[in-house]
Amino acid sequence: MNRQRLRGLIRKEFLQVLRDPSAIAIAFVLPVILLLLFGYGVSLDAREVPIAVVIDSPTPQTASFVAGLDYSPYFAPRYVATAAAASEALMAGQVSGILWLRGDFDRLLLTGRTAPIGVWLNAVDANHATLLRGYLEGVWQDWMLIQAETAGLALAMPVVAEPRIWFNPAVRSRDFLVPGLIAVIMTLIGALLTALVIAREWERGTMEALMASPVTMGEILLGKLIPYFLLGMGGLLLSVAMAVWLFQVPLVGSFWLLVLCSALFLLVALGMGLLISTLAKNQFVAGQVAIIVTFLPAFILSGFIFDIRSMPEAVQIITHLVAARFYVAILQTLFLAGNVWPLILTNAAALLLMMLIFLGITRAKSRKRLD
Repeated sequence: MNRQRLRGLIRKEFLQVLRDPSAIAIAFVLPVILLLLFGYGVSLDAREVPIAVVIDSPTPQTASFVAGLDYSPYFAPRYVATAAAASEALMAGQVSGILWLRGDFDRLLLTGRTAPIGVWLNAVDANHATLLRGYLEGVWQDWMLIQAETAGLALAMPVVAEPRIWFNPAVRSRDFLVPGLIAVIMTLIGALLTALVIAREWERGTMEALMASPVTMGEILLGKLIPYFLLGMGGLLLSVAMAVWLFQVPLVGSFWLLVLCSALFLLVALGMGLLISTLAKNQFVAGQVAIIVTFLPAFILSGFIFDIRSMPEAVQIITHLVAARFYVAILQTLFLAGNVWPLILTNAAALLLMMLIFLGITRAKSRKRLD
């Protein structure tokens, strides 16, 4: 390993990055776009949900009940005259559910029996419908407790829930999505950029010139690896800064531990990209393979959006081959829970093993030969 030759290769690669704005765009512009899109455009929360409210006989009791909907951040009630009109609004997609307070609401309430409330929900999105049902049950339970306290009665309930929410007390999906998105961004930066660099050398014919020079294959690989590693870490710092300061995602754990684990994952992504680039020798093919093999698994099978435990058992086994799975677990732990060492060390060890495998295979497949 000759340091002077290595410095020359690194300088050459940095000059190539400066002359090719696409690399800088992938490293710094793409994270900003993705974070803005997912931070503001994607939400798993059910808030301000339009729901049709039908009241057959308005009374003080019905007014006090629907007031819970008016002041709830989860509902945007729309008062409709008849159940038929509410059903038409639900069929047209104008509302996500119907709440129907029938004419004998007060009479049955005074008799001590359950007040007749009809609820219809659009369950095309099953998760959304389940959330709405839970929110409506919460509004109903709170109202029943208030009515009992006003009347000086004890409301007999078989179970009294006292929830305690850990790690994401605000119950914001953004706090869960943004840290996972950093794993997708790092996968794109590491794998996509390096998947193109060696293939580009082959297409432009400069690889032959490098092989005719005294540089070793190890120096060539390090000359490609180091510049894009620095670009990737720059993209990480930008992403973390946006997550903490723009989207107000709490970083409970150690920042330096986050940087260390991110550097480990970035080396895994760089190793995958270099391996793809070494085998493909064509920029278009290398780019397509990088997206299919690295980006899509990181997006779907990493636990970034979809819970791995809810997947079929065979797919859960396959997710252990996806490096982003382990990195997403580290990110969400450090951001929301803190330095949970057993979890962090286990996932970091998996990333270290993958890094050694991918970089080792890349080095073994790289030869100073034209065939």
